[in-house]
Amino acid sequence: MTEDDLHALDDQTACTGEKLREHEVRTALLDLLAEVGAVTATEAASRLGYSSGLCSFHLRQLARHGYIEEAPHHGGRARPWRLRQNAAAAGGTAEEPFSDLARGLEDESWQRWLAQRDEAPLEWRHDEAFSAVAYLTPEEMSRVADVLRRALAPYQDREQRPLARPEGARPVALITRLFPLLPHPADSADQS
Repeated sequence: MTEDDLHALDDQTACTGEKLREHEVRTALLDLLAEVGAVTATEAASRLGYSSGLCSFHLRQLARHGYIEEAPHHGGRARPWRLRQNAAAAGGTAEEPFSDLARGLEDESWQRWLAQRDEAPLEWRHDEAFSAVAYLTPEEMSRVADVLRRALAPYQDREQRPLARPEGARPVALITRLFPLLPHPADSADQS
């Protein structure tokens, strides 16, 4: 298959609106982007052991389907990519397919952490997982989400600016899901 064939297939998929199927290269690329923030096709190929052409093709596929976007860069031929900035973080609504994918990556990363945390350096062998139930109005739930986003804001530029990272900093998954708890069907029947 030539590069032109890849472009034709790429264009055909984008035009049909076909849902992007799961693929081991795309999954590896999304995992890598979640871990390191931004990579070029060449960097991804080097880290994952695939060809840069294959990585480039799948990065473009992910971008066309809205999973990733070009990362800011300063000219040159390098074309870094990053996970698409969540529209919900900017006050919008996240696209459902990306949310499903993100939840899958979160769950997979969590399971990998649980299986391998004994291999981590001693100072990293703990986590700060917690959950809570609070009785909130929709407006209060939005305010809580805004407070959490503001608390994380000072650390967000470190993804794109590696020199801003303090020594010893590592990527850490920060996962927050605020949603109303719906009654179980049996509970609703009891109240009628």
